[in-house]
Amino acid sequence: MKKILAVLTIFLALVSCSSEYYVYSSFHEPATDGLRYLYSKDGLHWDSIPGIWLRPEVGKQKVLRDPSIQQTPDGMYHLVWTSSWRGDRGFGYASSTDLRHWSKEHFIEVMSDTATVNVWAPELFYDESHKDMMIFWASCIPHKFNRGTEEEDNNHRLYYTTTRDFVHFTPTKLLFDPGFSCIDAMIVKLGEKRYVMVLKDNTRSNRNLKVAFATCPQGPWSPASQSFSEEFVEGPAVAKVKNGYIIYADRYRKHDFAAYFTRDFTHFKEISDKTSIPEGHKHGTIFMASKRIVKGLLK
Repeated sequence: MKKILAVLTIFLALVSCSSEYYVYSSFHEPATDGLRYLYSKDGLHWDSIPGIWLRPEVGKQKVLRDPSIQQTPDGMYHLVWTSSWRGDRGFGYASSTDLRHWSKEHFIEVMSDTATVNVWAPELFYDESHKDMMIFWASCIPHKFNRGTEEEDNNHRLYYTTTRDFVHFTPTKLLFDPGFSCIDAMIVKLGEKRYVMVLKDNTRSNRNLKVAFATCPQGPWSPASQSFSEEFVEGPAVAKVKNGYIIYADRYRKHDFAAYFTRDFTHFKEISDKTSIPEGHKHGTIFMASKRIVKGLLK
């Protein structure tokens, strides 16, 4: 524990001169208001950015949950989100150059199977090797996989598509079938041909977080690890800090966030008591933005 505290102390000293801030995309329940943000100078202590920056207009239920934001090399920010609990076979999409002014919203259909129950938690990952954006999400297609302890209409697997322009998309493919219902995945590049996926085991006996590894973001992925988190968490988001990573997890029953520090995604230490997130916020993704962009949001 002393070593972890020392690492975090050094990191806090270094970030004071950083030209970027951490930004955490967020929403409030019941998810009908729209996109919100938090920001942080150190990846540990977060403040709300006042305002609602995009109100949901697409999807059957017109909600905005699980907002994922990723910037492409041209400077454009891309946003995808869950647009309905059930009934949608796609997700919402918009783009922005400054995180304040967003383009017209679009609904992107990605699941052709008419039996698809939902499209949950779309996540963005920019693949530098292929120079395209990978979008992955969880969907349930009843009777397609062994349901284990889950109901047929809650037995999710992970799927993906790729795009270079958010107009044309590659055919949807299965990304990961770990042998159990899984949702809320995200991918982090650790090094050359080394990637980690953080995902939620959504089976009733678990409801916790696990990891898998691959040499390519499209897989194949290793078997899922043992859980590193407590139960009843979801929506992992990762902040890269000095000498490691902080994984945030939404404790949806406690209405707050857990946090775990890791250097290798094999060994984890809970540091929830070293972090702070204002009440009311729900899970999205963490990304970096310039001080200019963040100050523009705070005006």
